[in-house]
Amino acid sequence: MAFLFNKFQEAVKTLAKSPTFARHPRQLQFESDINRLFLYTSYNRLGRDAEEADALEIIDMASKASLADQQKQVQENIHAQIKNFSMSMDEILLPDTKRIGEAHELPPQPTAPRRSGLGFAVGRNAQPTNHPVVPETRPLKRVELSERLKDLIGYKLDIKPSQIPHKEAGQGLYLDGEADVGTVVALYPGVIYSPAYYRYIPGYPRVNVQNTYLITRYDGTVINAQPWGLGGETREVWNGLSMAEFKPDTQGVEKGSDRFWKLLNSPMVGTQTGLSSDILERRNPLAFAHYANHPANSMGPNVMICPYDFPLAEKDMRAYIPNILFGNAEEVKMKRFGSFWFKLGSSGNGGSSVPVLKTLVLVATRALNNEEVLLNYRLSNSKRRPAWYTPVDEEEDRRRWS
Repeated sequence: MAFLFNKFQEAVKTLAKSPTFARHPRQLQFESDINRLFLYTSYNRLGRDAEEADALEIIDMASKASLADQQKQVQENIHAQIKNFSMSMDEILLPDTKRIGEAHELPPQPTAPRRSGLGFAVGRNAQPTNHPVVPETRPLKRVELSERLKDLIGYKLDIKPSQIPHKEAGQGLYLDGEADVGTVVALYPGVIYSPAYYRYIPGYPRVNVQNTYLITRYDGTVINAQPWGLGGETREVWNGLSMAEFKPDTQGVEKGSDRFWKLLNSPMVGTQTGLSSDILERRNPLAFAHYANHPANSMGPNVMICPYDFPLAEKDMRAYIPNILFGNAEEVKMKRFGSFWFKLGSSGNGGSSVPVLKTLVLVATRALNNEEVLLNYRLSNSKRRPAWYTPVDEEEDRRRWS
């Protein structure tokens, strides 16, 4: 198996320099990332008993398949892993009669009345009078659930002080157990904002001044993990407003100019009204991707970001996708000009008949064994970066944000 993995690693390095990739720097980096993800996740799907011929066929496909075909295969590979994870969670949490793949429906529920503007002004903690019924689950604490999941998939995640040697590292994400290359290690939780709703992100336009838990996909989708925090201890209707006892791990000094901008540029009215709500498993043992730290100078990353479009038609899996969407579910077509996004009108669902939730996961780039999970942050080199940030690959940073 190690011999086959070495072949994949060689393929990753070779294909990243292929002249078939797009010449635009940002698109070049995107295609390179998808190519790597295609190799890693396909390798993972082969399993530990893979034969050399199968591995060589995947490497050959990676050099010939179109970007669209590789993206489709990556989505299938990731979805297969998420489905297995969801089935494992069901096995632990649900009664035997309620498992993924078995028909079971909740009785129809009355639609919750739309809250008035006055209701939002009075208090953010007010709740609608009607909620969808939350399915019964076994009363396990998150720690116990995590241990049981490890028995089924071979690893769990822990949050504890990071080994990164700088004072702002704070808490880090650790993998307890073993995970093969191409494994979905963690899910990035929180509220999803498409470019059409950037102005509703708390703190806009300087959204990252007091929030280090924002992440952006290549398509411009932003996920804010701050409301999720450490999750919870129940399966519940979650609307993205709960932030109890959650403080960012990276402590920054708020300058006078930052306070000035916060006062003048508060989020647009409707920041809360645009939030949806769904029944989510707040004990989700993998919803901790936002705790992964950037590697120090002497270290290297061991995971990479992977876009995952979760098909909302998979209702039995929905509780295990730790995200909700801000705004209308109908995708708004946007066009980027430099650093600005402009609305061009509705695009239905980007040509797809299946509505999706645009999320992110972390995928292992090598075999992991009882170690801290490290992610290349790829911070823009066109802006002032933190003193602790050491680029893993300066050229990749430049292409990512060109």
